[in-house]
Amino acid sequence: MMNHQRFFLATCCFSLVGIAAAPSHAQTEPQQTSPQFKRLDRNQDGKLTKDEFSGPLFRRIDANQDGVISGEEDQAFTRRAARGQEASAATATSIQTERDLPYAGTDNPRQTLDLYLPKTRKNDKPLPVVVFIHGGGWQNGDKQGGFRTVSSFVETGQYIGVSVGYRLSGEAIWPAQIHDCKAAIRWPRANAERYNLDPDKIGVTGTSAGGHLVAMLGTAGDVPELEGKLGDHLSHSSSVSCVVDQYGPSELLTMGGWHDDANSPESKLVGGTLQESKKAARNASPVSYVSENDPPFLIIHGTDDRVVPFNQSERLHEALSKVGVETMLVPVQGGGHGRFDSPEVAKRLQQFFDKHLLGKEVTIASEPIPQGVRNGVKPR
Repeated sequence: MMNHQRFFLATCCFSLVGIAAAPSHAQTEPQQTSPQFKRLDRNQDGKLTKDEFSGPLFRRIDANQDGVISGEEDQAFTRRAARGQEASAATATSIQTERDLPYAGTDNPRQTLDLYLPKTRKNDKPLPVVVFIHGGGWQNGDKQGGFRTVSSFVETGQYIGVSVGYRLSGEAIWPAQIHDCKAAIRWPRANAERYNLDPDKIGVTGTSAGGHLVAMLGTAGDVPELEGKLGDHLSHSSSVSCVVDQYGPSELLTMGGWHDDANSPESKLVGGTLQESKKAARNASPVSYVSENDPPFLIIHGTDDRVVPFNQSERLHEALSKVGVETMLVPVQGGGHGRFDSPEVAKRLQQFFDKHLLGKEVTIASEPIPQGVRNGVKPR
């Protein structure tokens, strides 16, 4: 991690102390930026630009994706970090964790997964698995972020959770990423008896680039040329039972704009500018492999996403619908690119996996979800 990233994380910790120590009546007053934030803010205009602070955290903190971090967004990020720490502490007694398990037969730390097991199971039957794949433009991110998503399933005692790491584009270009993800799906199947998990009930979800990768797992589950030869479990299938794609790209050549630039995440993924690498771009697009045999999809996307255009999800949904695959597109009205704080999003994820992995009879609403206030910051 670069020095400025360590410094900003220290800023978050400093702010957390201040918030925790403040008297309750102060919570109704506007939060002031910390001295560390002010020091990063070299021109003292009350916001941070990418010249003042850059790195993988920038996009996560910039809640409305306007290219700057305001003091309000800094405070909102700090509060989210606090909630994450509280959640980790709360689930420590209910979840058993096995970290950095190699799935590809290598010693590459990127080719490992984290396994989350409920300490108390609802029954003795093999449990279904929810797999999370992280985002970050295929060039950043880490599997540790998956805990937040899968823990809510695991702590019910009805699921096993997995969070997958994979090689980033700076290390290897496409199709290395899908080869890794497929090897990671084969791993729990090969270890089903050891962990008492159901190898026929594996659902996947991912955000942004992770949404793209889980969509690829769904549409290209039966595509031999994307299978790869990683790991010791090649006799096992890499297909999945259901997919939750959260704002992932689906057809790279139609993203347009800055995505066609040589330094875009998509161009770095395929090893050349998209429009000059059309074959590779199509090979890396989930819509290229849609077929009637694909598993059910739930697609969630903010209508005001400035990073991955909303029509990327519309294109995937339309392609799946045309061949008769069960698919639902849920727009988050006014939502940008990133995690959605609305409890309705988490509710529909839960219902979707309960339906397709637990066999529950549930009705999942297809109505759009209003964004309202996102991560403590009103959309501008």
